[in-house]
Amino acid sequence: MITVRPGSHAHDIITLLSVIGEFPVRSLHLLGNERVIKALVHRMTLLQEYRLPDDAQPRLTCKLLKITGEKSYKTLRLTKAAIPILDWIHPNAREYYLGSFWNHRFPGDSAHRERNHRVAEAAAMFYMANIQARAYDLPPLQNSEISLTVPEYPAYYLAKDLKKLGESEMNKTMFTRITGVLFSYGEAYAVYNTRSALMKWNGMGEFKTLHSLIEIARLNAGIHQIQSAILFGESEEIALKTILETEKNRRLEFRFDNIYQFIYFVPMNSFGIRLLRLFARPNWKTQLNELLFDEEDLSKNQGVMEYDAFVDGKYVYSFLDNDIARLIRLREALQTGMYSFEVICFPEQYTLLRKYLGPQIDIKTIDIDSVEDAMGQ
Repeated sequence: MITVRPGSHAHDIITLLSVIGEFPVRSLHLLGNERVIKALVHRMTLLQEYRLPDDAQPRLTCKLLKITGEKSYKTLRLTKAAIPILDWIHPNAREYYLGSFWNHRFPGDSAHRERNHRVAEAAAMFYMANIQARAYDLPPLQNSEISLTVPEYPAYYLAKDLKKLGESEMNKTMFTRITGVLFSYGEAYAVYNTRSALMKWNGMGEFKTLHSLIEIARLNAGIHQIQSAILFGESEEIALKTILETEKNRRLEFRFDNIYQFIYFVPMNSFGIRLLRLFARPNWKTQLNELLFDEEDLSKNQGVMEYDAFVDGKYVYSFLDNDIARLIRLREALQTGMYSFEVICFPEQYTLLRKYLGPQIDIKTIDIDSVEDAMGQ
């Protein structure tokens, strides 16, 4: 018997599938200890009895999960017999699931599955970071008037729900490249997932998508500009490849780091989840800098290049936010002048910085545990 207790792995798996429909088997490690999660998933593909902790609903006996596909395309889905259990998750979960996933009929082609997996991984990252990502538990967005629709707390809206606001197929197509948008304390972030490969950025397409996102943010959150994107990828190695590929593009107006001034790379692992938890705080960048530096040393956006503080005759740059667009601007500044520079990062970011900035830059590390403790995380 499996008890579907809020906060349990079983509850997490069912909740996520109610929102995203299917999940890549190769990414189950995002949901916790990989060995434990895989063992639970195997049990849930067999005939089991399920109950709520207080037996508020009649017990359900079924094969809850099924795995289809091969190799990297293996995907986890609910079985048809499992659909009644969605009523245990949320009053609106069953209706949302059936309405979003073709009454439990999924396209079998690899393009649809790849797209669904990118969306699923991004949603799982936000969910595991305790950022609200359950569409049926969020106020629906609208496109008819200026109204503060989004909640005050951080909330992630999936791209497929943004598509519903489009009046034309062109508008809907714009939201096939992003996986969603995060609203958090007066800011909006376009969200992408490049997985294990370099994403082929379409400069004009990204501009059009950004314009549509700004209109949605203006009508639903009173936000008039979007300068930031969150880019998920499998590892910091993907971040490095993305940076180097971006630099090759000589059409500066179409470069990804020109479309978004700030691009926060988030690796899809436990460290990335902890980064998201830091990001989901009001004024989080200000808090990070105030934690690292004395007030009198802060740059306060002064000077001809970007830096965070000037300490003991050195310019100091914080990479704790994993902002790869700003990192590109840093290296460009270093190539145009001789500066005494120091970079602060988490140990997980060190290799990327060393490979990209070279041996001449001083790099110091600080544990994320210390930062979380100091910020009351």
